[in-house]
Order: sequence, then structure tokens, then C-alpha cells
Amino acid sequence: QVQLAESGGGSVQAGRSLTLSCAASMYTYCMGWFRQAPGKEREGVAGIDRDGVRTYANSVKGRFTISKDTDKNTLYLQMNSLKPEDTAIYYCAAGGGFYCRGLFKPDYTYWGQGTQVTVSS
Repeated sequence: QVQLAESGGGSVQAGRSLTLSCAASMYTYCMGWFRQAPGKEREGVAGIDRDGVRTYANSVKGRFTISKDTDKNTLYLQMNSLKPEDTAIYYCAAGGGFYCRGLFKPDYTYWGQGTQVTVSS
């Protein structure tokens, strides 16, 4: 079992930045960030696979950057130019196998508890 713990959420004004972190209990081949806004389905935000290939949702391209520190089993999400529509609970996720197909949710087996990000206008 892989355990994931997110941190770094908070409340910011539009245009500001936040960095989320996710500490994993062990190495996984792929990891990603998803988010869920009230009344909406959970959606993929950014993913990174074992080769370092990154996938981003169109809505965050150019603003968000996903990275990982393999030595520390830690995943990051640098969020710049935040918008009110970025408000959501952000979840860290990890794949249970050797490969994840971008932000295809069923490929992600393990999930963190989530951290709230609120962006005010």
C-alpha cells in the first residue's frame, strides 16, 4: 500500500502562487495531481510518469508545473497565476502499476486525503 500526504494548500488572491507537496511512502512509477471543485467531478490537473514525461490539463498549461524528487518520493505542483476557477480540493494520486496513461483516472490506484486551494478575485 502506498500512502500519500498532501500539504501546501491555502487561500490566496488571484494572480498569486502556491506550491503543493505530496509525500509518498514509497516509490511509484507515475504520480499526478487531480482536483475536485464543489458540484463537479474530479479532474486531472497534471501527471508525471516514470520517464519524466509530463501531462497537463489544458486549463493549467503554462501556469502549473509538476515535478518530483525521486530521492525523497515527493511530488510537487507549482501553481502560478492562480484564478478563482482553480479553487478546489487538490488530490495527489499514484499509479499501482508500471504505467499511467496521462491523467486517465482509473490508472491511479492510491489517493491522498486532499488539500484545499481557494483563490479569491
